[in-house]
Amino acid sequence: MVMYNPRNWISIIFHAYSRRVMATLLPVILFMLVYSAVLCYIMLDRLKLHEADFQPTIAMHSLLGIVLGLFLVFRTNTAYDRWWEGRRMWGGMVNSTRNFAMKLNACLSPENHEDRDWFAKMIPNFIFAVKESLRNGVQLAELDPPSDTFLNDLKKYKHKPNRIAGLMYKRINELYRNNKITGDQLINLDKELKDFIDLMGACERIKYTPIPYSYMMYVKKFVFIYIITLPFGFVTQTGYMTVPIVGLISYVLLSVELIAEEIEDPFGRDINDLPLDELAGKIRENVKEVLL
Repeated sequence: MVMYNPRNWISIIFHAYSRRVMATLLPVILFMLVYSAVLCYIMLDRLKLHEADFQPTIAMHSLLGIVLGLFLVFRTNTAYDRWWEGRRMWGGMVNSTRNFAMKLNACLSPENHEDRDWFAKMIPNFIFAVKESLRNGVQLAELDPPSDTFLNDLKKYKHKPNRIAGLMYKRINELYRNNKITGDQLINLDKELKDFIDLMGACERIKYTPIPYSYMMYVKKFVFIYIITLPFGFVTQTGYMTVPIVGLISYVLLSVELIAEEIEDPFGRDINDLPLDELAGKIRENVKEVLL
């Protein structure tokens, strides 16, 4: 995720991300520039059309622009809602792991180094597993195995965060059966583990429930129809200035759609996605500081 100073206009305007967006849209923008230039050449130089012969109007595009603007606003708002909800879920992950670690710290005796060390590794392991599960694969090298058999056992399971959460549930119940924690403490710890699963499920809901296809398809169709017919509204009035006008309008509309595409899945590795690596690292530091 890009960190920036919102008051520094110059650095924002000329940020590298702007160049990245331009590079992504360059093929489409070049196509629109060439398309507009060819259209201008045919209508102005070959057919010798003038404003008296062909009187276009931008009234249709003005009306369509209002509708298209509403579509794009809803599109970007929907994408941002998904991004912000993902950030809320990971904020909940940070809070729940801290609460769980603090409760364990209060429940476990200071001499119980084995259980403290085990949970100090397994809580961050769960977070790292969730992070990579949302990116379609768990990197086992990021995990901190509490035993020699942990990684081999984990490879047998498709949904690795579930397995890690299950091991923590099992360990908590063993602590209760061995009279290392009381029944009331078991209930309190169980609540935090339940929050882990709920937060993970909410993130998976965002990940695996895309914006409805029909809506996405028609937004893209409307943008395409709008920009492809745009030169006809300017050609006899602005001449070859139609080319940069169409290029600029195309850049604005397509960049808005590109931003929405990028932030609607907030768990990836794009520049505007959530900083999951940093959040997972922070959780690991916090948990070890509390328990060790």
